[in-house]
Amino acid sequence: MTPMATIMQTPLAGGPRQVDQQPFVGEHDLRNTFALAMSAMYKTEVPLYGDLVRIVMEVNQACRTQIPLEERLDLERHGAIRLGTPYELRIIRRIFALIGLHPVDYYDLSVAGLPMHATAFRPVRPDALRKNPFRVFTTLLRPELLRPEPRELVLRLLIRRNIFSDELLKLVGVGEDQEGFFAHQAERFILEAMKTFKWHSVAAASLDDYQRLAAEHPILADIACFNSAHINHLTPQTLDIDRAEAKMRMAGLAVKSRIEGAPARQYPILLRQTSFLALREQTSFPVKGSTALVQGSHKARFGEIEQRGAALTTEGRKLFDRILSEALQTMASAEADVSEQIFKQAFLEFPDEWETMLRRGLAFFECRCTIKARGWKQSTTGSRVSLWTLLKEQLVETVPITYEDFLPISAAGIFRSNLHLSGDDQQILESADDQHGLESALGCKIAQSN
Repeated sequence: MTPMATIMQTPLAGGPRQVDQQPFVGEHDLRNTFALAMSAMYKTEVPLYGDLVRIVMEVNQACRTQIPLEERLDLERHGAIRLGTPYELRIIRRIFALIGLHPVDYYDLSVAGLPMHATAFRPVRPDALRKNPFRVFTTLLRPELLRPEPRELVLRLLIRRNIFSDELLKLVGVGEDQEGFFAHQAERFILEAMKTFKWHSVAAASLDDYQRLAAEHPILADIACFNSAHINHLTPQTLDIDRAEAKMRMAGLAVKSRIEGAPARQYPILLRQTSFLALREQTSFPVKGSTALVQGSHKARFGEIEQRGAALTTEGRKLFDRILSEALQTMASAEADVSEQIFKQAFLEFPDEWETMLRRGLAFFECRCTIKARGWKQSTTGSRVSLWTLLKEQLVETVPITYEDFLPISAAGIFRSNLHLSGDDQQILESADDQHGLESALGCKIAQSN
């Protein structure tokens, strides 16, 4: 590699920066390659994920004539990883920054009995979201929420592991110093980064330690007992999650009991998610004081799908959250066979027409001039024309803005289903959100989505 001291950096106006006339790989291209590499690796590790992607592609193809298809759809997916220490989160933040992903929104998962909090790394600029809106939902363990004995074991296991190769750390530094990568550096960066997210079938903890942590909380075993931040799921986007879920069941996939998010609607809002349940994977565990291995298994990794709808304004979220809270309270005391009907009935209060949502200020829309606006002139100079007049005259059209983030209750619901936790065994954690603590671990502020 060329020594960093000899590299001359020259920004080129109107194009990618170059060093010694060699162009850097564009940030969007690097993010696209990263996402594709992660997808290819996960398909190899979890073959059912390949089946899931095929099902989603079939559904999306069937929907092409019914729903306007965004160019980015086939690229859009998100992943999820679980980290154990502030050091790991700090390095992950630097890795993701190099591919244009930045922490957005704070999620306190302790309210669902999970000793973690999280942020979502994603692009933040509109042009970056249009190019490739790949996201990684990233959780960090909160040891302070654990009982003393499991906390001591978790910290003992985490302090001796290293999920980053020396080569990756070196490349991260190079990318930061150069503010980009040459093609050969980018290729090595992607290969080394994938090692951090790769599944290891040999655990880093003994079977006894694994079982002790799993008995305390399954997520502790998943975080502390392996030498990588293995992907626990990837998520392609579908245009019709109900149709995709039906095809998943027909294909024999073990699908979670219900779709997270609002009930099915003509005009989708926010986010709906479901998954096939976590698979039992053969795992070897080292024997303490020996080079021998014993066989066991681990369950944590699953395949998720999502359908994204319109982002809601503050008023829209207030209405959505109130309806959701009231529906869940009513469902808690209802018989199981009527609870879903209660849920659907409650959401009839939320308008299911774009025009009504626009007039009531419930969702975000982008206004675009139509072809009829060419050459149009106001009849009275200097007078203002209302949006409704422009819409009526078909001079302007409105397009709902896609929700780019996550719903804490839905994320927790997906996690709990795949950790095989019921409402009866939800742990009660005495906690409050700690955004300052997560930002301290990140080494930067967390952006707010709206």
